[in-house]
Amino acid sequence: MSLETVIALLVFLFPLAYSPGPGNAFFAALAAAAGMRAAVPALVGYHAATLGVTALIGMGVGTTIVHRPAASNLLFAMGSAYVLWLAVTFVRHPLTVTSGNNGPLPRERRAGFWTGAVVLLLNPKAYSIIAAMFAQFLATPGSADRSAVIAIAVIFTLNNLVAFLVWASGGRALSTVLGASRYQRVLSYVFAAALVGVAAWMSLPLFT
Repeated sequence: MSLETVIALLVFLFPLAYSPGPGNAFFAALAAAAGMRAAVPALVGYHAATLGVTALIGMGVGTTIVHRPAASNLLFAMGSAYVLWLAVTFVRHPLTVTSGNNGPLPRERRAGFWTGAVVLLLNPKAYSIIAAMFAQFLATPGSADRSAVIAIAVIFTLNNLVAFLVWASGGRALSTVLGASRYQRVLSYVFAAALVGVAAWMSLPLFT
């Protein structure tokens, strides 16, 4: 890929990655509630799945989900239900640690590798964005030009990771500022509400 193409790709991806969306809202809430270190496994899982899915779509695999509404709607419903369940855990297990959020979390509040991976895998809107990206920046989408596909997939994934780290850091900063013990239960409900918003966002295509 030429430098001009890389710059054009980053310009294309910047508003998609840094503007509010389900993924960055999820990680902002997670880091705010559990701390940056606790969010790392889910971040790794999400972006490992991102890299794999992006490469597969670039090579022409998985486009069925993009073009078949029934398959997309099923994933939208499953993804929304999963994120809603995560929101419920914030209410059932409110913050009980200090403003540093460095204490051990209840098992139900931990978000591991597979939590992050599932958030990506059950979000077909991400598949549509990836397909649109390849249509714009790959000469022949689904072609055998694997080096170009891998390059685009890596750039997409790393750009997304940086954006999510920015959002997670913002969520963590908010938690630190409002981390006094008297705010902990309120913060738990705020984080839960943020995840409910993510679930609602992911379910919108089911009603349009």
